[in-house]
Amino acid sequence: MAPSTRRFPSRSFWFALAVLLMPVVAVLWIAEDARHLSPAAAVVMVVVVGLLQAGLLALHLEAIGKVTAYIESLAEKTPAPVPRVPLLGDLAATAARLRRALQSEHDRLLDALAVEDEGFAALPDPVLMISREGRVRRANRAAARLFGEQLIDRDLALVLRHPAVLEAVQAVIAGGRSRTVEYAPPGPTPRFFRLQVVALSPERSKGAAALLSLQDFTAMKRAEEMRVDFVANASHEMRTPLATLLGFIQTLQGPAKDDSEARARFLVIMREQAERMSRLVHDLMSLSEIELREHTPPETAVDLRQMLVSVAETLKLTAAGKTMTIEVEAEPDLPPVVGDRDELVQVFQNLIDNAIKYGRPDTAIRVAVKRDSGRRGPALAISVRDQGAGIPREHLPRLTERFYRVDSARSRVLGGTGLGLAIVKHIVNRHRGSLQIDSTVGEGSCFTVLLPAAVAPVTAA
Repeated sequence: MAPSTRRFPSRSFWFALAVLLMPVVAVLWIAEDARHLSPAAAVVMVVVVGLLQAGLLALHLEAIGKVTAYIESLAEKTPAPVPRVPLLGDLAATAARLRRALQSEHDRLLDALAVEDEGFAALPDPVLMISREGRVRRANRAAARLFGEQLIDRDLALVLRHPAVLEAVQAVIAGGRSRTVEYAPPGPTPRFFRLQVVALSPERSKGAAALLSLQDFTAMKRAEEMRVDFVANASHEMRTPLATLLGFIQTLQGPAKDDSEARARFLVIMREQAERMSRLVHDLMSLSEIELREHTPPETAVDLRQMLVSVAETLKLTAAGKTMTIEVEAEPDLPPVVGDRDELVQVFQNLIDNAIKYGRPDTAIRVAVKRDSGRRGPALAISVRDQGAGIPREHLPRLTERFYRVDSARSRVLGGTGLGLAIVKHIVNRHRGSLQIDSTVGEGSCFTVLLPAAVAPVTAA
């Protein structure tokens, strides 16, 4: 605000000076002219001057009272109008200008704080500000999604139950250097964070003494784990078909070079082994893609009944090759589930295909969909039941491990890669569901997938 033009000395200054000098002038005048005035006249003159001074002081005090009341009103949301006082008007106007300047600066600071708060809340990584007493002072939206909404004023030990993290925070608050700790929160789907602790000035950060920022490096860690697993598993699984291919190729180039009958037989086997390697590579790539996004749940709605009928139609010819049928039964008016349709198709294709491979000929595969209360809320239970040889109970806990087979030789003959149920498990984990396996030797197996039902409007797939 530009400075205003002011007169100095002001009228209030001259008035106050006159009031203060009036008695002095009166006394000097009386002393000078005492020989011309009687005592009574001198007394009268002093009284008159005193009354005049009292009156002027009363007017001045009244003006001071109005200005004081106005200045006090400036603290209110809506201040009083500027008083029009003849003696202290300049003071009231100055107070009004000061109030407007302070209000403008206050609004500017509020806008700056709002921008800062919004920027802090919108940070993509979870961030917490911790007080010297170890309590959460501020948390952004990403932190609320990770740890829950009720964070403010909670003890950090109740939010992050991790001794190394709590020790690092206490050390930084006590004056230590910044620290970095790896943190994996508990949950059904593993996640990995790199947590950094930085010291703050409590006077400048609303009472916070330390800042915690969490960087999610789950995808990076899983990519590294998958790279190691891929090399180990793929090299092991591909060794046999590659050795077979190389052996037959060498035979065709040598002793069986001109043997057309052997060549035809060998080419059939070589094609089978090449198709096996192709399936293996395809399943490994599918598993890698699913694991990379396993920690990100899907957001679209899927009609399970319609999807299962479609899957059954695509596998009907395969089942007919063993004179088997696929029956789909669903309760009426089922709600949709929140999921990725392509991934759910892959789940039930794998389960029904396994039922065809391991079921007895001339039997039916029953696919049933019904409501289920679920431990985490309303859910749909989808079961795929076959009438095969069944699986011994000791093998059930390991069925979803990569490359685990109850009968390796039979699995390879049937074209299995040992990855189908591992793919099913990871897709179901991404959908925040569960997989249950029940089997009785000699009677068959039942694979049940529990998927959360959509309880709020979601985007249709």
